[in-house]
Amino acid sequence: MKPLTKRRIALGSLFFFIGLCFASWAARIPDIQSKFDLSEGQLGTLLLFLPMGSMIGLPIAGWSVHHYGSRRVILIGSFAYAMSLPLIGLSPTTWILIFVLILFGMLGNIMNIALNTQALDLEDQMGKSILASFHGLWSLAGFTGAGIGAGMIFLGLSPTIHYIVVMVISIVIVLSAYRFVVQEKANQEGGGLVLKRPDDLLLRVGLIAFLGMMAEGCMFDWSGVYFKKVVMVDPSLVALGYVAFMGAMASGRFISDRLIHRFGKVPILRMSGIFLFSGLTLSVIFPSLYTATLGFLMVGFGVASVIPVAYSIAGRSKLYSPGVALALVSTISFFGFLLGPPLIGFIADLFNLKTSFALIALNGLGIALLATIRKEVFFQSNEKHNE
Repeated sequence: MKPLTKRRIALGSLFFFIGLCFASWAARIPDIQSKFDLSEGQLGTLLLFLPMGSMIGLPIAGWSVHHYGSRRVILIGSFAYAMSLPLIGLSPTTWILIFVLILFGMLGNIMNIALNTQALDLEDQMGKSILASFHGLWSLAGFTGAGIGAGMIFLGLSPTIHYIVVMVISIVIVLSAYRFVVQEKANQEGGGLVLKRPDDLLLRVGLIAFLGMMAEGCMFDWSGVYFKKVVMVDPSLVALGYVAFMGAMASGRFISDRLIHRFGKVPILRMSGIFLFSGLTLSVIFPSLYTATLGFLMVGFGVASVIPVAYSIAGRSKLYSPGVALALVSTISFFGFLLGPPLIGFIADLFNLKTSFALIALNGLGIALLATIRKEVFFQSNEKHNE
């Protein structure tokens, strides 16, 4: 097997590992809500702390990847991230859980930046678009994690036992893959401060990613609650919406590279926004089992390409190194991840969950408009692949 192929498989397995950990947490959010007897608003406040941790991790990730290389960051971050998952289930109080969620979010985003930096370097070496397929593996892990979570719930196992099992699986994956991860080509230009003002290209890409991440965050954290309290399905089907969303997002990302090559990144972003808007609108107007599931499938296809395309454009910025450019875009986009889930809870307390999801549907229109108005801004990057 060729070295680049081995490296691609290793990176793919690491993307799968971080997706599995995150999905395992998300699949048991209803159990966490029940454990601490939280209202929708209280749950929304609690969910605020994970993306806060992600924000804290962004400048650390950009700086450490730029100065020490993504390989070293991946080694340390992988073990720390896997071992932080069981701490969520072991938390005896909400105050301790808040601290653990901040840590979990911080480590997850450090891994996110390091792995995407590696993936962009490999994409350049292979000379073709492959970034979306890595994100597809992350989403496939989310689908797998949701399935494992449903199985754990069916067996009556606690979130703690569930998380320990996932931790063991994760450590095995990391030990198997790490030796094939190489140090990317050094890039000492464009280091600077990670949180400096982005240029027009990164600002536009960051806003698109912001809207996509807000929608993703809401689906990750609230899809189960929506199916339970709005669609009112049987308890055994509560995870169906999340599984439908994650399955569609994973499938969409595996075909995104081909679609991007054929139609270009800007048209794909426009279509993504339309699918996101249409899916959530359908789920709100017709909140039955079949229509809501179809709507969540459409949302999954809608968000599938947003983050891979945004990262691919940002990672080829002329002004910043890949790690710093990715951290800048992620800083903007994670405000969406930060605001989305608690916003759903606050609006649900004031009105209802249907109103919350209807407002998030507007994100799709925002993505489509940002990809259409002054689209020439996307050509500022020195891309090597089809636009």
